[in-house]
Amino acid sequence: MYEQFITGLFTTLKERISDELVYRDLTQAQLNRAYDNRAAVRDSASCFARWAEDSAALYQSRLVFRDLRYGPAQRQRLDFFPATRVGRPTLFFIHGGYWQWGDKEDEAFVAGGPLAHDINVVNVEYTLCPQISLDGTVAEIDAALDWLCPRLREFNAEPDGVIVGGSSAGAHLAAMMLRRADVYGALLISGVYDLEPIRASRLNEVLRMDRRMARRNSPILHIPARAIPVSFAVGAQELPEMIRQSDDCHAAWVKGGFPSSRATLSAVNHFTIMDELAQPDGRLTTALLHLCRQSV
Repeated sequence: MYEQFITGLFTTLKERISDELVYRDLTQAQLNRAYDNRAAVRDSASCFARWAEDSAALYQSRLVFRDLRYGPAQRQRLDFFPATRVGRPTLFFIHGGYWQWGDKEDEAFVAGGPLAHDINVVNVEYTLCPQISLDGTVAEIDAALDWLCPRLREFNAEPDGVIVGGSSAGAHLAAMMLRRADVYGALLISGVYDLEPIRASRLNEVLRMDRRMARRNSPILHIPARAIPVSFAVGAQELPEMIRQSDDCHAAWVKGGFPSSRATLSAVNHFTIMDELAQPDGRLTTALLHLCRQSV
């Protein structure tokens, strides 16, 4: 009888905990699902395989200065794909993976669209969590720009034309760079700009953020005073929380009186949206071209 009582008590407690709201109107299980992009896209594995093939093909077909070191750590390296003309702007692209997965080589294929319009592309890598804290990851992206920007003339690039960009966690890291004086625009794709729901989700088992770190690294809480043009984009087939994140950050940017655009791209999800940057006539490539015109 005693064992049955204890078992029943634990079952009741577990049910109550599972029903408890942990973020807005979401329970723990619902919040975990709300940010599980891989589970939400049935063929995500095939997307990653295609990205790898397309990226390998791009490395073979384009001139690239590969694995340039911006710091001593193993993953502190970047690739520079130069334009064919002198004095062209540069897209500084940061890969996604919830700060804990991915390599720069995984998403190099997105350089295809910008390169078709003679825009330099930098593909940057960074140390992944939990080997480093999220504070450390943000500092590494800062360090990569510290290394790159004074050298843009050496690469025959426009010295005052860096557009930061990225997808998912990469968009978050790009948004964290908008306070820099040497950044002139941003292309933010399917990003996470408020980290509180991430802190409350199972993703934080690796990230290990406390509330102060989450707030410190939430771009929506740190809109810069300088008016930098930003393009927010998200796929219409993405999870509702991902769409809300873009909506909310765009609204905060507009409230600050800064130039920005917001697009929900039809017929794409969290991963297939990347094709819109890889293609010369893609919708994200078009947005990038507009940002380049605004930054000059």
